[in-house]
Amino acid sequence: MKHKNQRVKINCFRTYRKARGLKQKEVADILGLKSTSMISRWENGVCLPDTLNLLKLAVLYRRLVDALVIDIIRQLREELLQREEKVLKRIQEKTKRGEERQTRLS
Repeated sequence: MKHKNQRVKINCFRTYRKARGLKQKEVADILGLKSTSMISRWENGVCLPDTLNLLKLAVLYRRLVDALVIDIIRQLREELLQREEKVLKRIQEKTKRGEERQTRLS
């Protein structure tokens, strides 16, 4: 994921809101938010909604949660797979060095 002060990759919140024919104010009212600022921030990728609001959006937009944040999921998958490969490579190198030491000691 991006670091603080960097925007997350764009999501599908705006697309699905418009597909339902809703304005940001209407979404804010339905979710029980005081203003549209959080809706705007979510749609612009400034931040992500908390879990409860993400679930509410999925219900409101009649989508699975995955569909709302598919680009973020793809980005995370790529980043985590790269990190996993690095960790596994380090483990393999340590194991190989340990086996070589055992062979020399035998």
